Amino acid sequence: MESVFEIASDYVKKPLDARHLLGFSLVLIAGGLALIGWRYGKQLDANNPRKIGRKKPTAQRIAQLIWIFVLMTAVQIFWQWLISKHILTLPSNQQAVNAAQMKNPVLNIFFAGFLAPIFEELIFRGIFMNYFFNKDNRLNNILAVLVSGAIFGFAHELSFDATWIMYSILGCCLSFAYMHFRDIRYSIALHMMNNLIP
Repeated sequence: MESVFEIASDYVKKPLDARHLLGFSLVLIAGGLALIGWRYGKQLDANNPRKIGRKKPTAQRIAQLIWIFVLMTAVQIFWQWLISKHILTLPSNQQAVNAAQMKNPVLNIFFAGFLAPIFEELIFRGIFMNYFFNKDNRLNNILAVLVSGAIFGFAHELSFDATWIMYSILGCCLSFAYMHFRDIRYSIALHMMNNLIP
């Protein structure tokens, strides 16, 4: 999807073409999001042993969400420190995000800050965890968090290296939030906070 936005930003000299491409892209994105959301809802209707659903935000839940966000931020601060000491290199995924942000910051914020977290949480936490790990017991829940986190890591970094480990840890934090709160809105909110707050 970023490539569509990059293509659209290259059309700046042809504003009418850019509007058409962007409009078409947004329709495709909305359709994809509706389809994934519908599939997730049908999946929960068919089999929902964890009682995943809307849980009312309380002060305790919000505080817990903030603590998970603090943990994710600490992981990223450590990651940035490793990059600054040249122990790790800046991941190609992050280089692409930085380049897209420089080209078209508004679209990048919209995509990376809002759309990507919804898509990724519905897929990696919602559909994946409920489909492959649908028993509500300790072992199954731990495996769901670890495997979902690892696959999230591979979606962002294909090499099995320290960068993959960092992305996987972040994915595990998001998976833990989904499992802990039993409401996908919390992991979506956490993912949005992570992507929007530098």
